[in-house]
Amino acid sequence: MIKSMTGFGRGENSSNGFQITVELKTLNSRYLDLSLRTPKSIQHNEIDIKEIVQKQLSRGKVHISINIEKNDENPTITFNSELVKAYGKLLEEIRSIAKIKEPITIHDILRFDDIFEHDQIEEEMSKEIWKCTKLALDDALIMLNQMRLQEGTELKKDLIKQITGISDMLNEVISLSDGRIPEVREKLQLRIKNLISDDKIDPERLEMEIAMIADKMDINEEVIRLQSHLKFFLEALESDVSVGRRLNFLCQEINRELNTIGSKANDSVIAHHIVLGKEKLEQIREQVQNIE
Repeated sequence: MIKSMTGFGRGENSSNGFQITVELKTLNSRYLDLSLRTPKSIQHNEIDIKEIVQKQLSRGKVHISINIEKNDENPTITFNSELVKAYGKLLEEIRSIAKIKEPITIHDILRFDDIFEHDQIEEEMSKEIWKCTKLALDDALIMLNQMRLQEGTELKKDLIKQITGISDMLNEVISLSDGRIPEVREKLQLRIKNLISDDKIDPERLEMEIAMIADKMDINEEVIRLQSHLKFFLEALESDVSVGRRLNFLCQEINRELNTIGSKANDSVIAHHIVLGKEKLEQIREQVQNIE
């Protein structure tokens, strides 16, 4: 299935008073480019997060945002009694050495912020948060891929329409080019005879020159290759794997054949059809840039 590289996914999960929200935003990019914004409590799991995403996505710029909120309205605040004793002893020694008469007060000890322990997350709680984060991430990836598939379906419809348009144009070119070589041969012979008398013409040399000119104007090989590229393009649209790079390569090959046909045909009507075909190809190229 064709998937777009742009999309959005959101997942939520909660446990033991914690609410985890994961948001994924993706844009088109030649490669898979991941950027994360995570709280400190799960920063050590960033490699795991990237591995999970890489299994689901192969191309695109991916912004991953994870937010963890604690629903407890009365957060637990404790203090480290050993640090309090150590700081109290240290302050008493300083007061003694400096011969300060004023006694040590509670305000002096409260200046040391690290005596407080705000919402310490135990190891088991940390594991539970990571478990919920993975579940929220999975939900976000499901939503993201659904959106990318929906947009990919619309892209596929438009690409089939444009490729069909190029194929129809090519059929017109084939119809116009059929019979042109004998016609060109006849016109060349007539022009040469009008310019040069019969007794000065070498029939064999004339035939060879005309054959060379006709060969240069023959677009049969280019037409066959272009038909093949269009066929492969449509087949790639039905593939179950990532085909963005393959489609981009086929666009380059289609463009090369269109240019060659336009230059070799040496016909204004055919050239007009080729221009229309290249306009359709340009629309295809823009769409392909957004396919994974």
